[in-house]
Amino acid sequence: MSKEKAASTVMWFGELFQVGVYKRSQGKIARQVTFAALAITFALAAWRLSYHRLWLSSNAAMVLSAMLLVGGLWISFRIVNISRFADFLIAVEAEMNKVSWPSRAELIRSAIVVIFVLFFLAFVLFGFDLLWGFVFEAIGILKKAS
Repeated sequence: MSKEKAASTVMWFGELFQVGVYKRSQGKIARQVTFAALAITFALAAWRLSYHRLWLSSNAAMVLSAMLLVGGLWISFRIVNISRFADFLIAVEAEMNKVSWPSRAELIRSAIVVIFVLFFLAFVLFGFDLLWGFVFEAIGILKKAS
């Protein structure tokens, strides 16, 4: 392993034990949503582990799930504050602010068009399936369903 990779690994691991928030005022929404998704994942894992009593006693499962939850929340908090990942989330939020979102009426019209096109294509594919089914039965490639 090169010295740069080793140094970056140590630096990344060291960032997990810092308490500060990297660029506190930038990318708040993207960071909060990412933290919430990670925290929910760890909370669901801890909840699932608390009911997993095949190889653990009830108290051990509860203690282990509480440790997983606390550790997972800390890791989630630190991950969104690692400088490279935080800069990525800041850039994501900046790009999302540049997006021109459609109005509600335009969104409904577009959704209706998409739904109709999907049903039309499904109908066309069903027709092709019937047509080729009859053709293949007529020339003997497929047998008629009993």
